[in-house]
Amino acid sequence: MLMAQNAPPERKVVGNVVTSERNPAVRMELPKAAQYVGADRWVLYGIADCELHAFIEADAQKNVQRLYWVQFEDYLPSRPDLHHTYDSPKHATIGGMDFYVDTWVRTKDATIESGSDREHIEALVRAKGYRMPEAMMYVRLVHLLDKEKRKELMIIYGDDLAPTGFTAAELNEGGKAHDRWPGIADALLEGAQRRITIEPGKTVN
Repeated sequence: MLMAQNAPPERKVVGNVVTSERNPAVRMELPKAAQYVGADRWVLYGIADCELHAFIEADAQKNVQRLYWVQFEDYLPSRPDLHHTYDSPKHATIGGMDFYVDTWVRTKDATIESGSDREHIEALVRAKGYRMPEAMMYVRLVHLLDKEKRKELMIIYGDDLAPTGFTAAELNEGGKAHDRWPGIADALLEGAQRRITIEPGKTVN
């Protein structure tokens, strides 16, 4: 069952607001400065209906400063054996919803797995003429919809790393500034919570 292969995105985007009527029913508002660069929907790795929406904040030269990556994912009925297995001990609550929290640093030239959601979102960004910075720091927020753990809402917020004054190598494990990363990561999460507003929406069957 590859229903999502050529299906259009279900969620509606008007300006800086994403509205989802199911899985889950939410209204998500991003900063007015966030520019919508498009959506994609496909079957991720042949196992999940994946729909993502991309927003960016950029300078006048189209250099990306912030990335907002909103993704809705649902394992296909043909794979009843699959369940999400997030285990991060860190959690955050946004709009009354519980999210697993993970943070990391990534360089622009890091390997991108073929067919991945990362490949899809960066293609959307490039197609609009925007350029990713040398390195970004990311916080991933994942909300699992029910105890079956087969459906998720994932939000990834990324910030240009340059203003921190550190490189990815310095902040990563083994780097000379790795001890600074927890504080930077906490500030990154706070920034995401400040910029992203989530409210329960109306469910439509």
